[in-house]
Amino acid sequence: MIVQAETPLAIGTGEKSILSDATVVTDVNGLPYIPGTSLAGVIRSQLISCLDIDTIFGFQEKDKGHGSFIVFSDAMMIGSDGKPVEGLLDSKDNDEFYSLFRELPIRQHVRINSKGTGEKNGKFDNVVVYKGCRFCFEMEFISDGSLSNDFSQVKNTLLHSTFRVGGNTRSGLGKLKVVRMQTASLDLNKQEDLEAFVNKSASLSSNWDRYEDVSTEVKKDDNYITYTLNLKPDDFFLFGSGMGDDEADITPVSETVIEWKEERPSVMTENILIPGSSVKGALAHRTAYYWNKNAKLYADDNKGLSCNENPAVQTLFGYVDSTGKKVERGHVFVDDLLLSKQNDKIFNHVAIDRFTGGSMDGALFTEKTTNGKKCDLTVNIAVERKALENEEVKKAFEMSLDDICNGILPLGGGVNRGHGIFSGTIKKEE
Repeated sequence: MIVQAETPLAIGTGEKSILSDATVVTDVNGLPYIPGTSLAGVIRSQLISCLDIDTIFGFQEKDKGHGSFIVFSDAMMIGSDGKPVEGLLDSKDNDEFYSLFRELPIRQHVRINSKGTGEKNGKFDNVVVYKGCRFCFEMEFISDGSLSNDFSQVKNTLLHSTFRVGGNTRSGLGKLKVVRMQTASLDLNKQEDLEAFVNKSASLSSNWDRYEDVSTEVKKDDNYITYTLNLKPDDFFLFGSGMGDDEADITPVSETVIEWKEERPSVMTENILIPGSSVKGALAHRTAYYWNKNAKLYADDNKGLSCNENPAVQTLFGYVDSTGKKVERGHVFVDDLLLSKQNDKIFNHVAIDRFTGGSMDGALFTEKTTNGKKCDLTVNIAVERKALENEEVKKAFEMSLDDICNGILPLGGGVNRGHGIFSGTIKKEE
């Protein structure tokens, strides 16, 4: 099985480093990989409502139980030669492609409150793996033949457009696409099949003659409703990096994307990033506004409910209680969007003293924005169906999506200066 990261990944270690609050798992070569436990856990959670999970994945209850009938290998990264990286790399293998992984991108986050400012202790960051990375893993299913339909459902789960692994999956990360899938079915009661199984190499890069290619067509997940926003920027937009460069004090955030040509990776840099977390944050605040408005809970009466208390936001985007313990996870998935490099526009700014009418000392700054007049953006949003069962919640959420497409809800930074206004259409798939 070969999978490709459709959005950046964050398979966390649970540890911090001197550079980041959250690091990703890496192998002995310092290259990212996906642990088999992560794959097994995600697939198990996806199938818990439609399969006898204890039978497939095993269970332990006092003196009763059995092991899992399905085994996952670690998903190792595919290297510059188009093969999975197994074992130690030679010094001659440390080419430009591998050196790219010595310093992975770090995402900066700030949690915004209902007043539009950063919350106390709301600044954090995490390391991510580049979009376009490919990984190879093996999945082995042991059965007497009676569970073949269950194995088909496991394979179909990997083909779902909503399949994600790792952390921050509701904030744009972790989406995987199957590039190649090969299967082989063996009856170990037959001598020929038994010998083929025993002689099979454990290497992920081996070409076993029993493998047959199967379809990797993406399948829709009936548990989700998807919204596709086809947007066109009115002019400029800015999703800030939090840093400057030699031209401006404020610059747009960008990340490297890996593309593949003839089964070999090629590197493209300076792709403009529109984080899913930025879109999700704006939607959450606007959903709270519309739910309050429709329920006639107004700020003038001191009855309006902020995001942390709003039922619509809690239902869709999850919430934590007063102790900080997560009570309900989010049900809205917004994919990251990476665009090819566009033309920049630099704006010069100076703060004016209200009393003298002159410029304030040290208040001159410049910002670099993206000229989006030639961009066509496609933002993919998936919502778990059960989160939209309440019609009032659904209405508030869809009104917020309409606001983005009508230019009423701008996205990104500098929106009070006219940036981030989009217009477009919504396609909804039940």
